[in-house]
Parts: sequence; C-alpha cells; structure tokens
Amino acid sequence: MSLLVEYTDPEWRGLNMRALGVDQAYMYLRSEYAEHSFLYTLSDECYTCPYTKVKALPAAGSGQQLAVEPLQLSTAYALNFKIFQHDQGRYAYENVSSLCWLRRTDLQEFGVYNLTLLANGSCDFAVDKPGVPINYAFLSVFVLVAAVLILLKLGSCAWRCYRYDEAAAAADSIGAAAAKATQRKRMRSLDTFRGLSIVLMIFVNSGGGGYAWIEHAAWNGLHLADLVFPSFLWIMGVCIPLSVKAQLSRGNSKARICLRILWRSIKLFAIGLCLNSMSGPSLEQLRLMGVLQRFGVAFLIVGILHTLCSRREQVLPQSAWHRAIYDVCLFSGELAVLLALIAAYLGMTFGLPVPGCPRGYLGPGGKHDLAAHPNCIGGAAGYVDQQVLGNAHIYQHPTAKYVYDSSAFDPEGVFGCLLSIVQVLLGAFAGLTLLVHPTWQSRIRRWLLLSILLGLMGGVLCGFSREGGVIPVNKNLWSLSFVFVTVSVALLLLVLLYYIIDVRDGWWSGWPFSECGMNAIIMYVGHSVLHKMLPWHWRLGAMNTHFVLLLECTWNTLLWVGIALYLDAHEFYYSL
Repeated sequence: MSLLVEYTDPEWRGLNMRALGVDQAYMYLRSEYAEHSFLYTLSDECYTCPYTKVKALPAAGSGQQLAVEPLQLSTAYALNFKIFQHDQGRYAYENVSSLCWLRRTDLQEFGVYNLTLLANGSCDFAVDKPGVPINYAFLSVFVLVAAVLILLKLGSCAWRCYRYDEAAAAADSIGAAAAKATQRKRMRSLDTFRGLSIVLMIFVNSGGGGYAWIEHAAWNGLHLADLVFPSFLWIMGVCIPLSVKAQLSRGNSKARICLRILWRSIKLFAIGLCLNSMSGPSLEQLRLMGVLQRFGVAFLIVGILHTLCSRREQVLPQSAWHRAIYDVCLFSGELAVLLALIAAYLGMTFGLPVPGCPRGYLGPGGKHDLAAHPNCIGGAAGYVDQQVLGNAHIYQHPTAKYVYDSSAFDPEGVFGCLLSIVQVLLGAFAGLTLLVHPTWQSRIRRWLLLSILLGLMGGVLCGFSREGGVIPVNKNLWSLSFVFVTVSVALLLLVLLYYIIDVRDGWWSGWPFSECGMNAIIMYVGHSVLHKMLPWHWRLGAMNTHFVLLLECTWNTLLWVGIALYLDAHEFYYSL
C-alpha cells in the first residue's frame, strides 16, 4: 500500500524526509581529499549547458573524512557530477579537467545517497536509503477516478430518468425524435475532441501531479502539456468551415459573417487581457498576449479568410479523380496564404539579424550552448516580441528560466501567431474534408494521408529527435516541426474519435468529454479565475508526493467535468 502513495518515513537518521519535495532526494558529501575541492552538477534536462557550482568541499586531514551538510537533489532527470580541484566560478566547462566525474540515472524520490571524494581524487557513490517509485500513484488515482466517473454516470442516468418519465417521453415523442435527429447531425466527435482538450488543459494547468513528462518541456521536446493548446487551436479550425457553411446556407452575407468573426475575436482577446490582470491590474506591466489572445488572432485571420474564399453553392465534380482532390481545389486560396505565412516565418527566423545573437539562433539563451548567447532567448521570435510588445509586457516566467537561467520570453507572443494561424488553417482543411467527402471512408483516408505526410515532414525537420534537426520541435517558438507533429497527432486522434463515436454509433457517445466540449469557454475561464480557491484547489500538509498532487489536480479537473455535466443536464450552453 505504501508504494501506491509514495510513503516514506518522516525521519531517517536525523534527516527530515518531509522537507523534501516531489522528485527530490538527499545526498551526503564526504571528502578524504587533502585539499579543498568543488562540486558541480549538470542535469540532462539542460541541453549543452555547462556544469553549475553546487558546493565547496573542505580539505581533509591525513586519514580523516570530512562530511558536508546533505544536499537536496532533483531526481526528475539524470544527473552528472564533477568535482574540481579549483573553483571554476559559477559555471564549469568541458575544457577544464576534473578530479572525478560520474553520472547517475537511478536517483529516486526520497532516496538518501553518499558521494565521497577519496584521497586519491576518485569518486565513490553509494545508496544509503533507496527511494520510492513514483508511477504507482497513477494506479491509485485511476481507481479513484473510475469510481467517481461511474458515480457521475449513475447520477446522470438517474437525473434523466427523473426529468423524463415515461408519460412525458410518450407525449413528447415527436419532439424527442426531432431532437435525436438534430443530435445525429452534430458530429459528437468534434465536441469530444474539444472536451478532451479542455479537460487535459485544466489537468496540466493544475500541475499534472508534478510529473516532468506531463509538464511543459523546458525548451525543445514534446510533453503531454505541449499537445493541449495546439490541439485546441486545431479543432477550432476544423469547426470554422462547418460554421461558415451553416451561416451561408441560412442566407447570411459574407460581410455579416466577417463582422461576427471580428466581434468574437475581440471578445476572446479582451477576456484574455482580463485574465492576465488577475495578479494585479498594473498597466505598466500587463502581459498583452496569452492563450485566448492567440485564439482571437488566429480565429480572426482564418475565419475571415475562409469566409471570403467560401462558395455559397458547392457542386461536386462528376469525375472520381476530380472529386478526390476537390477539397484541395477549394482550399487553394487558403493554401497560398498558408505557404506565404510559412515562408515569412522561416525568412524572419533564419534571416532577421538579432543584435548580439547568431543569425537563425533557436535556443533558450541563458546557459544553453555553454552560455555563449545568454541574452538571445528565442532568437528572432524573442527579439520581435521584445520590440513590438516591450519587455514589461511579455511573460516573465518562461519554463526555460528555471532550467537555462533564461530571461523573459512569451510563448504566446506576436511572432508565434504566424504559425498558429497555419495550425488553424490546417484544421480548416480537415473541416473542409468533412463538407466535401460524403463517406466516412474517404474522410478517414484523407485525414490519415495528411497525418502521415505532416508527421514525416515534422520528423525530417527535427531529425526524428528532441534536440537534432534543422528545426527542433518547440512549443515555446511554435516551430514549424511543432505544428506539423501536433497536427499529425490531432488528425490521428480525430480519426479514432470519429470512427468510434460517429461511424460506429453506439460504441461510445463521447461522454463525459462531449459535454465538456460544448461549454469549453466556461471551463477555461472558470478554472483560470478560480485557480486558487476552494473547493477546486486545496492544500493539506506538505503536498510533497506525486500521489497527493495528482489527487488534488484530478479532483479539480473532475469538479469541472461535473460542472459541465450539470450544465448539459440543464441544457445550458455558452459560446462567444
């Protein structure tokens, strides 16, 4: 049972184990070396970084062993240790020889370790107390979540039975049949995709249990949290052609549709600004961009562009080959804009001269690349945002700051909007496929083909690796490979949901995610505003295990799922 909740003794040989946080361990330092020495460490998370100074070790007398106060180490990533005979300053570089070097990939949370510098200058590493495994917490919380969802489902069924008794159902049979027909026309897989995205967004914004692979990657790479925002943007793009076609079929003019798009974009941007002021309404330091702001910008451009390119009447071609590429033909105007945006992004990224930085730099600055470019975070993207928005109005606490000692950088800045629009345009093409291809087989074939193509293109750009390739996968920069890879994943997920929910009607209705997707804006704004309030969030004790953090963020997520189900039961839906 202790394995399931990461239990460890409160004390161990005088050490306060409760003082450790998640993914932390103690390490004793001992020295038998006759001279002073200095310990430096490097985490695998920090790519091409120098070693960072941690502790000075005192000189030991002949035959003596001196101990230093135990250190608290992070166990989230493998650690490299080097001990130098002389002080190298804040950072130590590879061109300086060390007394000893070792690398540990087996460090565990709540472990206690010994690192000894022997008299001959070599290192000895020993495990004093084994740590605890951290992944069993998922099993514990999964069982609890399954039980809660079963109770929610039973409660939902009981509520429906209470509201619709047999007499009412018989009396309203005609209306019920019409409502069911309307529900069938609505693709529940789209609502489910959107709902799954917002549920995951709430989960990761609540901390994701403190797991490194769930949280955003420090710079390059793709973690679970990095998939949420682009998926949300993409599914918005999928729905644009469906919405525009429905409005055109009702006789609305294109000018009226464009005005509605403009008004909705303004509301999204304004709500995002208001959310940014939650920490204080100081206009001198108000962050201007953000998640909803990027939604607003991308929706404005793609919505108006697709409206202007849309045809009020679409007559499918007679020839089979022409029908097979008809969606591409209809998308030709938007495709031209998509390619122009990619060309502009690449031209500025690799061609714009940034003062004090190498041309085409894509790193996080700080101590990346052996601290060669400390003030160059994001290269052209960071420079453009600094010039357009000003340093006081961009995000001050990027993930890279805590790993690479980087400066301020806005992952939702102005420059990244270029490829965010591309992300939404690729979603719009997937939505156009729904309108043009009449059979589920042809739709799935088109989506799978596009998914494979984009996945391969993204893989080639990043060299099928985390740090390699011409353009690494990077959510902070919203890189081209990031767009291709995330759209590829989104297409695969939509294929799966579409087949299970809409094609094989009855296998799964999309519950409870489809209900969440129909009130996504309420869930996003609500969880942002109420982020530090009961009953959504709570603190109990040290909160220093993945189990309790996972329990707390899952509770918050399930509470919002319950709110969405409640709103659905009362047939209340809100959209901007």
